[in-house]
Amino acid sequence: MFVGAQAGRNYPAPVSAIKAMQEGAKLGRDDAQKIEANTFIKLAQTSAARNLVGLFLSDQYIAKKSKHWEKQAELPVKRTAVLGAGIMGGGIAYQSASRGVPIKMKDINQKGIDQGLAEAAKLMTKRVESGKATAASMAEILNRIEPALTYDGFAEVDLVVEAVVENPAVKKVVLAEVESTVKPATILCSNTSTISIDALAENLARPENFCGMHFFNPVHAMPLVEIIRGKKTSDQAIARTVAYANALGKKPVVVNNCPGFLVNRVLFPYFAGFSMLLRDGADFQAVDKVMERWGWPMGPAYLLDVVGLDTAVHAQGVMAEGFPQRMVKTFKPAPDVLYEAGRLGQKNGLGFYNYEKDKKGKPVKVPTRDSYDLLASHVAPAKEFSDDEIIARMMIPLATELVRCLEEQIVASPAEADMALIYGLGFPPFRGGVFRWIDEQGLNRFIVSALPFADLSPLYQVTEDMQQRAKEGKTYY
Repeated sequence: MFVGAQAGRNYPAPVSAIKAMQEGAKLGRDDAQKIEANTFIKLAQTSAARNLVGLFLSDQYIAKKSKHWEKQAELPVKRTAVLGAGIMGGGIAYQSASRGVPIKMKDINQKGIDQGLAEAAKLMTKRVESGKATAASMAEILNRIEPALTYDGFAEVDLVVEAVVENPAVKKVVLAEVESTVKPATILCSNTSTISIDALAENLARPENFCGMHFFNPVHAMPLVEIIRGKKTSDQAIARTVAYANALGKKPVVVNNCPGFLVNRVLFPYFAGFSMLLRDGADFQAVDKVMERWGWPMGPAYLLDVVGLDTAVHAQGVMAEGFPQRMVKTFKPAPDVLYEAGRLGQKNGLGFYNYEKDKKGKPVKVPTRDSYDLLASHVAPAKEFSDDEIIARMMIPLATELVRCLEEQIVASPAEADMALIYGLGFPPFRGGVFRWIDEQGLNRFIVSALPFADLSPLYQVTEDMQQRAKEGKTYY
């Protein structure tokens, strides 16, 4: 029972292995081996097994591509810097220092520096308490983080990650400032999650040395780093940035510039599907439960609370401006209603759920009538939806947008797209990725499942290439 609860119903192998051992223990060697072989044969034919093998192969593929990029780097990245301390800057500084790459952490005031150092120290303390590090190694790692209030010493830096507030005007000023202090070969990266890399490069003297380097929060835990190529970004800038991501132990995926890049571009259609469900009378707790049973680590309401409703509303505006034909709001969605009521999610303890801290200080979600009351005048009367309809209305917008990214060459391959969503969003690994999920059911079936919702929004309308592929019986893998 314990193993089954830990593995979850979507991963049958652990429980099957225990059962095979229990049955085999009562028998002789030859009969026990027959049970083991039969168990293996059954498991090998499951969807989970096929998809996890596919996931392994895709992971090997992106590792090979990142190593290929790294080999092209003509100069090493030995010293780095992060602009903007705080939680994100502190996380980047910790990750760099813990992997042996010294890093300057600059902020405009001591409060920011203190916050960034505190974040790095907190992460290191957890490792010491869990026995994964010693006090001596903690001191050594933290000493690789050099706090700074000025650009003194930036001439020695090989790569800079800008992680200041998500405001294009501020970012442009900061990037231009730091460019004037570093050596000509230094690579500048922006940790922006939505702002156009080409727009941020406008005021730079050396735009060929600039690209996006989008970390996911929390930095130490999320494997993915999106490396975003702008129109003027050079191969060397990409190669050296990928090399740095590899040095940090991350999974870099190179994508081309567009609003939201890859992961956020496909995440917001998923959130839009959620908002349309709530508008039409669905219960957000019911939607969360269905999507968690489907395999997501958390449902959309909970995820929005973790992301931050203020962040989500801001990013959705960027996406709507970039893709007005599909992502402009035609009604007032639930995240906007809650945000305007001062509910920001986990960061202030009030979102779709309320949050209380457990004994370890971790936020625990608590259902509340408050959010239902705030949403009542903006949504239809309560209505039950089948699990299949909830899944379709959530997943079709995400999947079709990801297909558009492949067709537009924002991402180079289905494997890279799938791994980006698994490593960046926690897409269910046992499903192998969005493209494997589409292939498994077949494009024809996917298109038929989208038809009933085509009038809801352009987000549910499949592409011409998808229709042509379906006619020709093609798959993505």
